[in-house]
Amino acid sequence: MSQQCACRKTDRYVSFQDIDCAGNARRLMEHLDRQLAQPGRRNAFWEYFARKRAGSTFAKPDDLFLIHSNINQFREFFEQWNDGEALALLLQIEEECC
Repeated sequence: MSQQCACRKTDRYVSFQDIDCAGNARRLMEHLDRQLAQPGRRNAFWEYFARKRAGSTFAKPDDLFLIHSNINQFREFFEQWNDGEALALLLQIEEECC
């Protein structure tokens, strides 16, 4: 008799159904905003990123695109500031959405 796990299992290769990529990306950006609001945590890259994130008069990139495009910088930043919750969310986004 095999036991079925009631654990939530998502597989983006089957379907993005029930995967809240946009919501998770928004939550990760909230983590980033909180970290960057603390003194001494901004640098030239994050200033550049803020301008990119603001977009232009024609278009504003979505959060998931920005995370995907800069995933290594996000990982390094959250590791540097020991934000385990943000790192876990980043990994989830990477596995489910990118």
